[in-house]
Amino acid sequence: MPLAKIYKLHLSPDRKYVKRMKNLLGFVPGNLALYKMAFRHRSMALVLKNGSRSSNERLEFLGDAVLGSVIAEVLFKLYPYKDEGFLTELRSKIVRRDNLNQLGRKLGFQELIDFDSKTINVTTKQSSLLGDAFEALIGAVYLDKGYDFTKSFISDRIIKPHVDIHTLELTETNFKSKLIEWCQSQSKEISFEPTANAEGDSNKLFSVQVLINGEAMASATDYSKKNAEKLAAEKTCEMLSI
Repeated sequence: MPLAKIYKLHLSPDRKYVKRMKNLLGFVPGNLALYKMAFRHRSMALVLKNGSRSSNERLEFLGDAVLGSVIAEVLFKLYPYKDEGFLTELRSKIVRRDNLNQLGRKLGFQELIDFDSKTINVTTKQSSLLGDAFEALIGAVYLDKGYDFTKSFISDRIIKPHVDIHTLELTETNFKSKLIEWCQSQSKEISFEPTANAEGDSNKLFSVQVLINGEAMASATDYSKKNAEKLAAEKTCEMLSI
């Protein structure tokens, strides 16, 4: 074992935290500060010298992109004859917030996250704290170890032991119907409106935004209008904690 790892595990002031991370991740972290930040909720953000606040939100943004990319590659290889609509829907099932919350709970994140317990209840259904930390952790691993290492970490330490992809494939999650039913029960009007997509004038992509009582909610873009509506509905359900 390299001397740097021996020092971190047995001699450094953070050795207890390093051992905890090693047990969780299966490897010794390089840049420990990244992992501490990954578990720092915005309610406990540190104020830096330049006035900005340091929490796990930026790492969450990065981890979300990396996780989506890795899952897309895994599904692309696992289902060589399925179209993009099937792959998009299955990926959304894997990375949806409640699923990531469950993964975070399985991995014991509730004991690692630094958050203000006076204002946030991690056990409530509405809390996305565990899922947010999960994505932030992926961002930390990516910055610390690189993409290839992160891809192997997600596949070997997350997907294989904790995610039953084939069960998820058979699970029907119709967020559009769910959202429409909720709006009907709340006497609210809902519509799915086309919007200009971020890719400019490309006619290959469809961008859709959900409007509830005229108020803009979530939007999504996909190669089919139907899938764009499904993704926008899923994001809106997440926003409304439905």
